[in-house]
Amino acid sequence: MNYTFSDIQVMTKRNLVKFVRVPQLIVFSTIQPVMMLLLFTYVFGGAIKTGVDNYINYLLPGILVQTVLFGAMMTGIGLVDDLSRGMIDRFRSLPMARSAVLAGRTITDLIRNLFTVGLMTVVGLFLGFRIDHGFFNFLAAVALIALFGFAFSWVSAAIGLAVKTPETAQVAGFIWVFPLAFGSSIFVPVESMSSVIRAFAEHNPITYTVNTVRALTLGLPVGNDVWFSLAWIFGIMIVFVPLAINRYRAIS
Repeated sequence: MNYTFSDIQVMTKRNLVKFVRVPQLIVFSTIQPVMMLLLFTYVFGGAIKTGVDNYINYLLPGILVQTVLFGAMMTGIGLVDDLSRGMIDRFRSLPMARSAVLAGRTITDLIRNLFTVGLMTVVGLFLGFRIDHGFFNFLAAVALIALFGFAFSWVSAAIGLAVKTPETAQVAGFIWVFPLAFGSSIFVPVESMSSVIRAFAEHNPITYTVNTVRALTLGLPVGNDVWFSLAWIFGIMIVFVPLAINRYRAIS
C-alpha cells in the first residue's frame, strides 16, 4: 500500500512538472474561463434577469463549475497524448502500481483546477463578486467544485483511453460537455427555459452542483441540491473509475 501511494505521488509530481514546463498551456487554460466571465458579465449581464442584484454574484459560481468541468477534459487528452507517445507502455513496463498512472493524472488535474478556481475567484472579486456569507461556506463550495471536477476527470480518462489521438479525445470530450454546460443553471435560471430544456436542466448534475455552490456563496438555503449533487458525483465515480481502470488494463 505504501508503494502505491509513493507511485501515485511520483506520477502526480511528474505531471505537475510537465504542466509547469509548458507555460503556454497554463496561460491559455486560464484565459478561456476569464474571457467567458468577462463576456457574460459585461455583454449579456445587463439583459439576463436572475433575481440577484449583481449578476457577477450569480454568474461566478456557475463559471467556476464550468471551468473545472472543461478542465477535467484535459485528463483524457493528457492520457491519450502519453499513450500516443509510448509513455503508457513505458509506465506499464516499470515495477509500479497500475493505479498510479490514472490516479496521478486525475490528482494533477484536480490541483490544476484548484489553481484555476483560485484565479477565477480573484478576477471575480475585481468584477464585484463578494464573499459576504462566510469564508467557510465558500471553502465548502470550492471543495464541492473540486470533487465535481475530479469525478468528471475519470469520465475523461475513460474517453481518452478509448480513442487514438489527442484531437479525437478533445472532440469526443467536448461534444457531450457543451450540452450539459449550456443546458444548466450556469448562466440563466432554469425557469426561463422552454419546458423540454427546463426538464433536462433541472435534473442536470451541473445544475445541482451550481445551485449548491450558488446557495453557499449567496447565503441561500442549500436544500436537497447538495444531496443530488453528491449522488451524481459518487455515482459517476462508481461507474467511471472501474471503467477507466479496466480500459487501462486492456491496453495491449
